[in-house]
Amino acid sequence: MDATPARKLIIAIDGPAGAGKSTIASRLARKLGYTNLESGAMYRALALKAIEWDVSFDDEKALRKLAEQARIGLEPTIGGNRVLLDGRDVSTRIRDRDVTEAASRVSVHPAVREWMVARQQEMGKDGGVVMEGRDIGTKVFPHADLKVFLDADPVVREQRRLDQNKIKGPSAQSMAAELRERDLRDRTRAASPLKAADDAVVIDSTNLSEDEVLNKIEGLVQEKRR
Repeated sequence: MDATPARKLIIAIDGPAGAGKSTIASRLARKLGYTNLESGAMYRALALKAIEWDVSFDDEKALRKLAEQARIGLEPTIGGNRVLLDGRDVSTRIRDRDVTEAASRVSVHPAVREWMVARQQEMGKDGGVVMEGRDIGTKVFPHADLKVFLDADPVVREQRRLDQNKIKGPSAQSMAAELRERDLRDRTRAASPLKAADDAVVIDSTNLSEDEVLNKIEGLVQEKRR
């Protein structure tokens, strides 16, 4: 019997906010024994540093310098990654709305994305990674073994975010508007706009459960391994 271990793959999962990328990537990585590289968490960590250092989200040069000075790390745990910024655990703080909004603005700058892409490529070069984001299959790992573009109806994505953050009433309308604005920025930015790679498998999760999406992607992984 062939006892050669399966080659460790590079798996890229892209898609808009609220499509379920983070949850699926985290669960898939745990099932495969892979590392879950969260590109979004890295941009959020940089955005938090910009907030704390009072650096303008529109100052590309200053943000690039801030990125070069930052120590951003991801530590796998059973419950998901711990996100470290300069040695501090900021896993909870980076999920706050002000950081989420800041990350969307920080991430549009080509110089910032260039630095992030280089870091992410270094972290995942040996395979055995599941990486989710908005330009993983097109920019970070264009030669990934498996590329998935996870999408869903905009209204459904908005509701998922509201449920996730337990937001109702007037605040819900504000968050929904922010999500639509973020979608527009992601899809129209000059540097690595959000789009499905030509060879990506597109999965619409509008009417699918997390388990159903996970099962579909696991099936694709098995096909690649064969």
